Amino acid sequence: MIYLDYSATTPVSYDVLESYIRATKDFMGNPNSLHGLGVKSKTLMGSAIKQISDIFHVLESEIIFTSGATESNNLALIGTCLANMKHGNHVIVSKLEHPSIYKICDYLETIGFEISYVNNTAEGLIDFDDLKSKMRLDTILVSICAVNSETGARQPLKMIRQIIKKENSSTLFHSDMTQALGKVSVSFHDVDLASCSSHKIYGPKGIGLLYKSERAKMKPLLYGSGPFMYHPGTPSVPLIVAFSKAIRLAMSDVDKRENFVRRLNDLIVDDLKKLDGVTINQTKICIPHILNVSLKNIKPETFIHAMEEYEIYIGTNSACASNELSTAIMAIYNDRQRAMSSIRISLSYLTTTDEVYKFLSCFKKVYQKLSGLAYD
Repeated sequence: MIYLDYSATTPVSYDVLESYIRATKDFMGNPNSLHGLGVKSKTLMGSAIKQISDIFHVLESEIIFTSGATESNNLALIGTCLANMKHGNHVIVSKLEHPSIYKICDYLETIGFEISYVNNTAEGLIDFDDLKSKMRLDTILVSICAVNSETGARQPLKMIRQIIKKENSSTLFHSDMTQALGKVSVSFHDVDLASCSSHKIYGPKGIGLLYKSERAKMKPLLYGSGPFMYHPGTPSVPLIVAFSKAIRLAMSDVDKRENFVRRLNDLIVDDLKKLDGVTINQTKICIPHILNVSLKNIKPETFIHAMEEYEIYIGTNSACASNELSTAIMAIYNDRQRAMSSIRISLSYLTTTDEVYKFLSCFKKVYQKLSGLAYD
């Protein structure tokens, strides 16, 4: 099997799984309980939270656990808007976001918030002048992802934050860092709020986090008991411990791993660009872990299933929006056919050179077989 859909999800690391199993077996107590077993679990959970806060150089109270990045995005956008609606009702987002952001924006519009969509350049970079022009006194939130999930386009968050704060110092800046964490260097200090997910960094599914700086006002979306205001109930100690371990492992040797993945990306691009009808959707700001290509006259799902016959697994745009037009390709290239025929090849430091060569061989076989097929 050759797995090249790491941007959709990753296999759980052995070390992370070991931490999860140990926490499940040896720390059965509810961390909300006052007895010894509860205190033991609470202490372990506290150590895991401290490890995360130390890695990102933030306060422990600024780490909020969620079920994943989608919940983090909901909490960040809706919670922030509800808490700051006395100061304004204007929100700015990019055209390169994960589908969950757009669904949230659709909801916000139904309760009276105004959404503006900032343009991007031909490289996929946020148009700074357009961002400045859209900033207003009533702009309470800007949300721009660190790395686009379909093309890998990476945004300079620190620079964007400076623009936002210069135009309106009260405006909060949120970034969905789901596709950036563990692939490239990130800093929570570049933003006011940041969303991340465990299963994208070789951790278990079902847990993510939202970083919320102390200055950011936000209303909870759920209410109940427990130690966490924004995610009430019984904390999952094994998931928190496993996520903490995954973050520590993901943040080590990031630059070295990125350079290795870049070499794999270059191998694929150099080979695929020779094929007539294959268009590489990659610009100079794209990270190497995500490679988007469009296939002329071939439906993405047809190609993906044909590759699956060779036990090679690739994806189509975002896993949460498969079989749909790629909004990111439209935003960057303004080409509907290109956006309807794109596939996503996502690489990892676990990917081997031999796997890449086998992938390329099978890709060409499948492409030659299907290239004569036209859309219905």
